[in-house]
Amino acid sequence: MAFSGLSAKKIEISGVVQGVGFRPFLFGLARAHHLCGHVSNTACGVALLVQGTPKDLKAFLSEIPKKKPLLSQISQIVATDTPPLNLTDFTIIKSRDTQSKSALISPDVGVCPDCLKEMQDASDRRFEYPFINCTNCGPRYTIIRDIPYDRPKTSMKSFTMCPNCLKEYEDPLNRRFHAQPNACPVCGPQVFLTDNTGKRVDGTDPAQAMALAARFLKQGKIVAVKGIGGFHLAVDASNATAVDLLRQRKKRPHKPFALMAAWDSPLFDHVNMDKDESALLSSYHRPIVLLQKKARTRSINTAGLAPNLAPDNTCLGIMLPYTPLHYLLLDKGPDILVMTSGNRSGEPLSIDNADALDAFSHIADYFLLHDRDIYFRTDDSIARIQQGTPRFLRRSRGYSPLPVNISPPTGDKIANILGCGAGMKSTICLTRDRYAFLSPHIGDIESMQVQNFYKDTIEHMQKILDIRPNCVAHDLHPGYFSTQFAKMLGDQGLPLIGVQHHHAHALSCMAENQLDGEVLALTLDGTGLGTDGHIWGGEILTCTYEGFERKAHLNYLPMPGGDAAVTAPWRMAVALLYNLYGSGMMDLDIPFIHALDKSKLTFLIQMMERQINCPLTSSTGRLFDAVSALLMICHEISYDSQAAIALEAAANFKATTNTAYPFDIIAGDDGCKIMDAAPAVRQIVADIKTGEPRSKVAARFHRTLAGMMVDAAARVGQKTGLDRIVLSGGVFNNDAIFSQITHLLKAKGFKVYTHSIVPCGDGGIALGQTMAAAAFQHTL
Repeated sequence: MAFSGLSAKKIEISGVVQGVGFRPFLFGLARAHHLCGHVSNTACGVALLVQGTPKDLKAFLSEIPKKKPLLSQISQIVATDTPPLNLTDFTIIKSRDTQSKSALISPDVGVCPDCLKEMQDASDRRFEYPFINCTNCGPRYTIIRDIPYDRPKTSMKSFTMCPNCLKEYEDPLNRRFHAQPNACPVCGPQVFLTDNTGKRVDGTDPAQAMALAARFLKQGKIVAVKGIGGFHLAVDASNATAVDLLRQRKKRPHKPFALMAAWDSPLFDHVNMDKDESALLSSYHRPIVLLQKKARTRSINTAGLAPNLAPDNTCLGIMLPYTPLHYLLLDKGPDILVMTSGNRSGEPLSIDNADALDAFSHIADYFLLHDRDIYFRTDDSIARIQQGTPRFLRRSRGYSPLPVNISPPTGDKIANILGCGAGMKSTICLTRDRYAFLSPHIGDIESMQVQNFYKDTIEHMQKILDIRPNCVAHDLHPGYFSTQFAKMLGDQGLPLIGVQHHHAHALSCMAENQLDGEVLALTLDGTGLGTDGHIWGGEILTCTYEGFERKAHLNYLPMPGGDAAVTAPWRMAVALLYNLYGSGMMDLDIPFIHALDKSKLTFLIQMMERQINCPLTSSTGRLFDAVSALLMICHEISYDSQAAIALEAAANFKATTNTAYPFDIIAGDDGCKIMDAAPAVRQIVADIKTGEPRSKVAARFHRTLAGMMVDAAARVGQKTGLDRIVLSGGVFNNDAIFSQITHLLKAKGFKVYTHSIVPCGDGGIALGQTMAAAAFQHTL
């Protein structure tokens, strides 16, 4: 049968195109262009058959990427000609399963303005409903068991839609068309409130549960709140007693608490915020954003904020509400809430009601629960703006599992590889084609519970992405659980590739910037096992995906007591002084020496003299620890990087002098340059003796470290002819170090590449591991 003047095309669209209103968008667009055909979800994305005049088809195809839904991300559009058929309409048809599952899953996103408006409308049937959502907002990753993304494969399968919701769900022109979490107070999930024994205290009224939870927060109680990807522990951020009690019960004496407030909150009077920070904070991803405290907020307890929210820190971590439940709590309760992770210390975020009651009933007074299961936990993402660019400290809710587009070292595609990550702040990475999929934040893989979460994350992501790795990349450190897990997979027959920690750091930055060839790498962090058996962390490397050479490093220091020195910076300060003065350090007339227990000091000196349990480290993080303790800022830590964070907070970078302390760069026995801070330490001790303000000493130390690193990099660059340099490692979360080093490198003519898609810390390690493994496989 002939169809004069008509053409038809089959179209396959891949990317984040499920659960984001893509099919109704295509439905409306096709009708607007007078096209017939159909569209369906597949395991790879969406598939269309469209038919009409060539002019209308061309216009339709050109408008797809221009007008796509807000939450969608198109990876590829493939259109092929096909014979026209006898079609009279455009329809949306049932999803089609295929053997290959390569659709991309949307992350959980904040509630949209349309839903928020409905929730606040007393005449709307979803008035004050804590689970209002549509195709433009709400849970995704945390409720999915498998793909294609349809309701029976989500945690909403147990909620049967009422006639009104079903009508919306089946209407292609409704913004809730095939919104899988679609629900209302009649048919959907409900909140309820219990005390810390699990006894209901709200009767059976969800509205009463919200009202009571808000009232208890105003009374200074600690309320555990079940959210979209796990639990938070909430208290009134203006109530110092409540905040202190939360610190005491959670055994979190110093680590900053994240805060949640609405846009009109007085909280924003306490921080500086530019347009880039405002845009990041209000994005639908809704990360925690680090914002600089105003000077008065740092020094005194200003009205409206407890003084102990973020001690010895220049920033407050702030997020806007991102679920309907959060908006209701802030509307009915305190203006500003502490919202910290709900979990036992050292364990993953709780996601189950019974588990939460068991895990922290000793912390929370009340539990605001709901009956929608969370299939997979996601912690809040943490980001900040550095030099006008958003950068992650933690990439999780709102972003993961969106892929990183990479330029594979193997050509057009990369093999299916599992990157097992590091030991702290861990994530895992799976690769396929030109994509690298990093998991949400997993954390420090030490407890059995986190180890189980780690294994579950790998299994879950392999399932929803349909990636079965044919190779496994891992860190060189044999003590990491991630390395041990890789070895288990190796025992099952998968090839293993060990990747040096700092090489992986460098490659993660190369990958997200799609660099190839050879580059310089400046990798600064706390811990990473080196190829010489020592602990690295202040390194200048020359790197390709295939390998690296170490060209410069910080002078080695002993770590008296090994891992004990990580949590006791005073030990590193002793090592720093011993390296310079030997046992004569005991006679130094400075407060640090006076404050030490002499028997402990003598014991540490004997350990270093006899080289007993004193592994060597070139770690920048340990150098920060040493100087922080030496200045009597932080002797012991209760959370990672505390001493370095406090040292940055203590520094006065606006001081009139911009001079750095002296330093040496000398040639090592192996030809590797050694960056020696000993001259700086000698001058720091002299400044301490003369009573120089530690704010100026701390600032000069930062300038010294930046200058020393850049000087060494320039020498290596001159010798190698390389002018591209990548910066990676957790030390670059320090804004002063990041800003000073990038400025100085650019001034010397370097092309500087930094992280903006994955964290510069260990949360990005897994990506670099997969790239090294891909390059290794390609050379075989």
